[in-house]
Amino acid sequence: MKKLFALGFILSLAAGAGLAWQEPQAAAAETQAISWDNWRAAKLKAEEHDGNGEFVEALQYYLEYIRQAEGLGRPDLVAWGKNNAAYMIIKRHKQDATVDLAPARQMLEEGQAIDQATEDCRKLLESNMAYVKMFLDRIGLDAR
Repeated sequence: MKKLFALGFILSLAAGAGLAWQEPQAAAAETQAISWDNWRAAKLKAEEHDGNGEFVEALQYYLEYIRQAEGLGRPDLVAWGKNNAAYMIIKRHKQDATVDLAPARQMLEEGQAIDQATEDCRKLLESNMAYVKMFLDRIGLDAR
């Protein structure tokens, strides 16, 4: 339930920021079976959209990447997915300072709590969290 709320929060954030939301993609993602093929497809699509500067679309695919990794029982990949999804929010924030970083902070905290995260992943989670905290501290919001 917590994850569903977080997903809803992120999607409402995207809609509130005037970002494109494509419901057919979301509906397709919700009905995809858990498989390595679907995990790889989500990863490739996320990377493709990221490379094209389409961070909202990349975020959608990273959320599917996380869902697939959870279903596959791969917490190490879940940690990477949470880091990458948070980074898409950070990239949007760098383009538009009105983008809320709270969902990124939540995903980074969740990623940091995963014991199976690799050392490389932990370093990136920490680096991205430093950016989030720096900005939230600068505007006077509680960065925990």
